[in-house]
Amino acid sequence: MIRVRILVPVHKQLIKMAGVAEYIKESYIELTEKVTWPTWRELQNSAILVLVAAIIIAMVIFGMDQIIGYLLNQFYTSLT
Repeated sequence: MIRVRILVPVHKQLIKMAGVAEYIKESYIELTEKVTWPTWRELQNSAILVLVAAIIIAMVIFGMDQIIGYLLNQFYTSLT
């Protein structure tokens, strides 16, 4: 078996590195100048909304679990 090693020329590697540097630079510009970040108040309101929604969903699931558990318990006790 003959092994052939293919080397990438140095100038192609430099072009790739320049592309990475350009990507990082453009990402920084986008995050600092183009993205609209929420204010602290908007962030707090969103966090509270998510917390309330999570609590409501948890209570609904808990209630369904309790009802199904009660019904199954009644069903199994009626079999004996």
